[in-house]
Amino acid sequence: MNKYNRVLLKLSGEALAGDKKTGFHEDTCIKVARQVKTLVDEGTQVSIVIGGGNFWRGRSSETIDRTKADQIGMLATVMNCIYVSEIFRYVGIDTKIFTPFSCGSMTQLFSKDDAITFMKSGGVAFLAGGTGHPYFSTDTATVLRAIELDCDIILMARAVDGVYDCDPNKNPNAKKYDRISTQEVLDKKLGVIDLTAACLSIDNKMPMLIFGLSEDNCIVKAAQGKSSGTIVTA
Repeated sequence: MNKYNRVLLKLSGEALAGDKKTGFHEDTCIKVARQVKTLVDEGTQVSIVIGGGNFWRGRSSETIDRTKADQIGMLATVMNCIYVSEIFRYVGIDTKIFTPFSCGSMTQLFSKDDAITFMKSGGVAFLAGGTGHPYFSTDTATVLRAIELDCDIILMARAVDGVYDCDPNKNPNAKKYDRISTQEVLDKKLGVIDLTAACLSIDNKMPMLIFGLSEDNCIVKAAQGKSSGTIVTA
């Protein structure tokens, strides 16, 4: 039995790329799709945001105007959603891709009412293109859409399996938190989400669960409240 009625699943682009670190690892994407199908079949309403880091990280470039770099990043998330939504269709899930700007016939403009109606019908709403504006991360877009869609929680699937007091890839003695508040994340400068996303989360009391995508059945466990990840309270 799933713990939440409506969730927003945030997927890391890098995590979907697997060991290649770029593009897509199809087996990983299929595993994600099958887990989400389990949630949908059990009655959980699901929306999805995917980061663009498997294609583009504009903030690391000092030669490109920030606005243009962010626009490239927005389009990277659209590409990710088109690909992953097709994998979802392959496993039997109806999907729609919503963007805050027009992408011809590839997506439709985001509407809270349309997205909720679609989720209630058993479809998965992909939310691509970030906020549609530069200077906002996909984490900020994730929190914004979760609030707009009245989600119970944000499920953040990442390459790292939770929140640590320092980088576990650099320090084998890093301590993992089972539970931490968003304010503590900010105070301790843990870098889990950016300041804008954190403030939105606090102001609107939107909790998050951060967990590793590599763990078996991790998304289903997260929706059931059985994840070994970190709960970030608002």
